[in-house]
Amino acid sequence: MSTKNKFSTRCVHDGEIKDTMYQGIVSPLFMSTTYPWFGGDAEKKPYPRYFNTPNQEFLSKKIASLENGEKALIFTSGMAAISTSIMANVKSGDHVIFQEDLYGGTRNFIKTEFDKYGIEYSFTNGLESEDFTNEIRDNTVGIYVETPSNPLLKIVDLKSISSVAKENSIWTMIDNTFASPVNQNPIDHGIDIVIHSATKYLGGHSDISAGAVVSTEKNINLILNSAKNFGGNLSDYTVWLLERSMKTLFIRVREQTNNAKLLAKMLEENSNISRVYYPGLESHPSYLIAKNQMKDFGAMMSFDLNENIDVYKFLKNLKVIKPGMSLAGVETTVNFPMKTSHGLLTQDERDNQGIGNKLIRLSVGIESYKDLFNDLDQAIKNS
Repeated sequence: MSTKNKFSTRCVHDGEIKDTMYQGIVSPLFMSTTYPWFGGDAEKKPYPRYFNTPNQEFLSKKIASLENGEKALIFTSGMAAISTSIMANVKSGDHVIFQEDLYGGTRNFIKTEFDKYGIEYSFTNGLESEDFTNEIRDNTVGIYVETPSNPLLKIVDLKSISSVAKENSIWTMIDNTFASPVNQNPIDHGIDIVIHSATKYLGGHSDISAGAVVSTEKNINLILNSAKNFGGNLSDYTVWLLERSMKTLFIRVREQTNNAKLLAKMLEENSNISRVYYPGLESHPSYLIAKNQMKDFGAMMSFDLNENIDVYKFLKNLKVIKPGMSLAGVETTVNFPMKTSHGLLTQDERDNQGIGNKLIRLSVGIESYKDLFNDLDQAIKNS
């Protein structure tokens, strides 16, 4: 399928496997873990841990197409994709710069694992290009960012970060989960490696755990060398389910995003909410950057409840919206970052990022935005 087709068409048709036996319109599922080998390079034969079974290879083409990359790999989780991609690109003695506010699991991985292998790291004090430039050392090899960030929807200027990296001959890597390929394509802005927790928008139905990474063929082959050793390949059945889910990616995320834009404005006017964090609001400090580099503003937001609101009562009072650990499903969910996604951080780390004890993360689904707002409003009033 040509990449000249529109994004929604590529969601449906790129990366399909043709059913040559029965001509079915759905990609067939190849469950075999064993294929014949008759000499030659064994690693070029289909084998699950080599990330090259039929379903793995074809879905990788769809994901690469949607992110405007050359090649992709599919993993068992977002953290498998993140950890493998990073570890494939560092060695003992190297230094990596990380954006200050990151997904808690990523930050915990850095703090827990890097010291074991003699890898140095630092976090920026801000989001401007000079904040990253100030952290560059003689042994710096890469920059890792997340925009919009989890959970405060902070925005990093991707073109400026890419320029900093290229001037210093270092790689760039981004967690693009919150935006999804529907709303942002970092490769178009000069970023080298794009990562997704496919558990989220790519899967979209809260029933799949997966991860993905997209880049040039050269970069993906480097990551693949480590991936084969770490063993984070996804089962072909789940790969097949993910391919099925991604056919509706565009229409799901578009509807979720439209709902989020309406909800953000309504919540900003609610007197029981002290602040709304959403890049689509003109009050967001990086609104213009987000408008420039994103196709749309996404379906994730956070907000601070007023001090007089009991967070736990608020969560229990919700009727339509469900508290949940994950995000980006077709159903709207809320999360309390202080106790969940960023619970492994110290209080000082949460304070530095601005994650307060009244912060609620909202993943907007495809329901009626009026029903969602009414549910949030009544839960607040009764808390």
